Amino acid sequence: MAGLNRSLPGADYERRILEKVSRSFALTIPQLPSQLCRPVANAYLLCRIVDTIEDEAGISIDQKDHFLHEFVDVVQGSSPPEKFADGLAPLLTERTLPAERDLIRNTPTVMNTFFSLNDRQRAEIRKCVETMAIGMLDFQKIQNPMGLETMDQMDRYCYYVAGVVGDMLTGLFCDYSEDIARNQTKLISLASSFGQGLQMTNIIKDLWEDKARGACWFPKDVFLEAGFDLETLSADNYDPAFREGLAKLIGVAHWHLSNAVDYTLLIPKEETGIRKFCIWAIGMAVFTLKNINKTRDYTCGQDIKISRRRTRNIIMVSNAAIKNDNLIRFLFKFAGRGLCMPISDNHISKPLVIPITETLPRERRRSMN
Repeated sequence: MAGLNRSLPGADYERRILEKVSRSFALTIPQLPSQLCRPVANAYLLCRIVDTIEDEAGISIDQKDHFLHEFVDVVQGSSPPEKFADGLAPLLTERTLPAERDLIRNTPTVMNTFFSLNDRQRAEIRKCVETMAIGMLDFQKIQNPMGLETMDQMDRYCYYVAGVVGDMLTGLFCDYSEDIARNQTKLISLASSFGQGLQMTNIIKDLWEDKARGACWFPKDVFLEAGFDLETLSADNYDPAFREGLAKLIGVAHWHLSNAVDYTLLIPKEETGIRKFCIWAIGMAVFTLKNINKTRDYTCGQDIKISRRRTRNIIMVSNAAIKNDNLIRFLFKFAGRGLCMPISDNHISKPLVIPITETLPRERRRSMN
């Protein structure tokens, strides 16, 4: 991973663990300028720690509440990372990936990197982690294997787990470059949509894996409009009406990815590393949606996962077009042929988030959830 300076403390560990916990980000993060690679990699790993707490089925809601709040304290510098890691690691079951268990044990190493970043970088990442932790905890309390009630709830969930990451990345990009910062207002207006496009793609892809652990993030109202009740969803009993509801979700995700292209083209052409970071992710998401659209009766994520060959082709073509805005737009349109778009563009939900501040006592923090 060329972008991570191996001479810096923790760099070797972060490079190795990133390759184990995320195939896609292990590809895209090293494309960033060296000044951005380290904070973005660190931010991803911190978010992955939050995600690991959310996904661990072997710990209770009360335990998740405790560890999410404790991790926020760690990121704020008010609680030692060793205590957090020593408390959580023994509770993780085999349902958590070995690499994620390793990441939890090495939280102190990741935090050493975090506290070496500049003030703006730490502030952007801290706000992201706080917001994500609060939001994930809220949705953990209402998660249901039968789905969410409305599309608005899905929008809010996507914001908490991914849209907020788009906001954070925008802050990091603007801190890195004055030229990028000139477009900050426009970038922020698209950032959460970028995150939602990628997250919705993952949610659709991981439908059956999520259901196996007792969660479903699909919105009931969208499927009821298509004549399908999510409570009857079964891998053994495919209903054509489910296909129609799924098409609507694919269309919304495709629309968000179109906004992601607009976001990317606001980045100066000279910043080829940042553009690659964005375009590669968009390309992989679009082709994942195409696979889903062609195989709407899929029963596991592996059925519709894009191949390594497809990934190589996405990278090659993206790199050739990286400075040509018109060509990038054409390629996105060409890649997404056959995918519909929603008529309404009312699919961005930025919930009001009360940040957990360093001055709030723990008792008041808990009362806010």
